[in-house]
Amino acid sequence: MADLITVEDPDDPRLHDYTGLTDVDLRRKREPAEGLFIAEGEKVIRRAKETGYEMRSMLLSAKWVDVMRDVIDELPAPVYAVSPELAEQVTGYHVHRGALASMQRKPLPTAADLLQTARRVVIMESVNDHTNIGAIFRSAAALGMDAVLLSPDCADPLYRRSVKVSMGAVFSVPYARLDTWPKGLESVREAGFTLLALTPDEKARTLDEAAPHTMDRVALMLGAEGDGLSTQALVAADEWVRIPMSHGVDSLNVGAAAAVAFYAVATGRPQA
Repeated sequence: MADLITVEDPDDPRLHDYTGLTDVDLRRKREPAEGLFIAEGEKVIRRAKETGYEMRSMLLSAKWVDVMRDVIDELPAPVYAVSPELAEQVTGYHVHRGALASMQRKPLPTAADLLQTARRVVIMESVNDHTNIGAIFRSAAALGMDAVLLSPDCADPLYRRSVKVSMGAVFSVPYARLDTWPKGLESVREAGFTLLALTPDEKARTLDEAAPHTMDRVALMLGAEGDGLSTQALVAADEWVRIPMSHGVDSLNVGAAAAVAFYAVATGRPQA
């Protein structure tokens, strides 16, 4: 059973994992280096625990102690009870959901490990918006994608905002980083995957025409919001595919486009 510890000093070193959560640059470097990530909110904390992540500690405002009692009773890790005001001092923002947990990261699998068993893979290039990362992972989990591969410069899927937006789906879909870009795409092709680059370019075939759901192994490539896939990535692809647009709209947000394309790749014809 975890110890329930009341903390009244925002500078208490035991709260170190939770300091400066709004400093994106600092947390982006610090969390991977220290082997931790932050889960926010009851549902996300429970999902992280259920998928095998080890909890380092939990930070709760008083009213969340009873809600999380069953989790607390199973934990060997310390649980810090604090006032909402102190939580805001420590983290840098008002913790609306009143519950945070510091979780231990797991070693990432290699891309080769994931490609052995996957049939439907997402590849992201330079996606650095944490909201988009979270949305893409949530759609990937919901629509039956098997794995995610990230270019070396993609944002961290376990950053707090990504985890929150994905509602914990980042814990359900295995992911790995490609060591080199775009050269790493060759290893995906060698594993038997057809590389499909999603682009609004009119030279691309529509998803209906390409019929990716009929292909044996598919890797769908997505680029960053606005810029899309780089010229290098487009050249490396086997085929370009697009979502047909209406009413003068030229493209969708990458998170929305990903969901449409995942349906076409994993299940069948996208909805009109």
